[in-house]
Amino acid sequence: MTIENFAAPWITDEHRMLLDSASRFFTEQWVPRDAAWRAAGVMDREAWREAGTQGFLCASVPEQYGGGGGDFGHEAALILAQGTAGIGGFGGSVHSGIVAQYILHFGTEAQKQRWLPRLASGELIGAIAMTEPGTGSDLQGIRTRAVREGASYRVNGSKTFITNGQLCNLILLACRTGEDKGAQSISLAVIETDDANGFRRGRNLEKIGMEAQDTSELFFDDVVIPETHLLGGVEGQGFIQMMQELPQERLIVAVAGIATIEQAMRLTLAYTKERKAFGKPIFAFQNTRFKLAECQATLLAARALVDTAIVAHMGGQLGIDRAALIKYWVTDQQCKVVDECLQLFGGYGYMKEYPIARLWADSRVQRIYGGTNEIMKELAARFL
Repeated sequence: MTIENFAAPWITDEHRMLLDSASRFFTEQWVPRDAAWRAAGVMDREAWREAGTQGFLCASVPEQYGGGGGDFGHEAALILAQGTAGIGGFGGSVHSGIVAQYILHFGTEAQKQRWLPRLASGELIGAIAMTEPGTGSDLQGIRTRAVREGASYRVNGSKTFITNGQLCNLILLACRTGEDKGAQSISLAVIETDDANGFRRGRNLEKIGMEAQDTSELFFDDVVIPETHLLGGVEGQGFIQMMQELPQERLIVAVAGIATIEQAMRLTLAYTKERKAFGKPIFAFQNTRFKLAECQATLLAARALVDTAIVAHMGGQLGIDRAALIKYWVTDQQCKVVDECLQLFGGYGYMKEYPIARLWADSRVQRIYGGTNEIMKELAARFL
């Protein structure tokens, strides 16, 4: 499936134009810099400002707040474009499809005016901090606290595995604002880090994949924020807010999975038709053709599932259980297909200089973040 003949029930001419322009930009402007970013373990801030200038940030945020005025289809088009170019280090989907959406859907008018235009321009780089050293998918177990002191909150705690962690200067922080140990005391606070005394970044974590994606530990030691930085201005709403936004986050993970499967298929088809063994292309062997036919069938099924989910989501009909099942199944298939494709490259597939090797390493985390696939099945089973 090429960009030129990409078809889906949700895609419009406007979505297609964005997909095409973003694919060209990422391929021409960012791919030549990707090796340096991977070596550094982080993209540079200039790339984020470029994305803002091109309209690739906050595409689904209304124009009145500096965004592109689009819908989730625009976010999906950008994810697919990123996958086409093979740029694994850009955390734009977290920034635009998650952080900005929380502010848009739950922020006060003053909060929207303060943060969304700067997120859209790339002046602010967003991160969402939920996971803690002792708490992952169980969001009710978080221990980071924000204690009210007059018109302010004093924040203490730590987070880990935070995407965009080294570059972010706006953090959506899951924390406790009450004594209850369950969901009722969880709130979301927004922290602007540039002038936040007591905020520290830990090391840029070394991962087995996504080498250009900065993923970090974050520490909050008596960080004081004004009460106006509590998302929505009401305590105890954080868990409800997260539950409402998690279906989109999980759909974003699934869309990225589709992009990776398609890129793996493109690379593998080209390689097997060019590489020869025993005097003929590898593609001429029945085993190769059968394996790729199986992978194509999986891709078609996954694409149909995700496309249908995008339509449902754009119509406000994607439930928590359905999003969880789609995230789990697509990412499981992603890892299987990419592994099959890598096998067809032989020894070259194990070399990091080949994109298929990087896709294989990058794919593994898809089954973990956004909620592990085991948690996804547990969550969905509650609705059976």
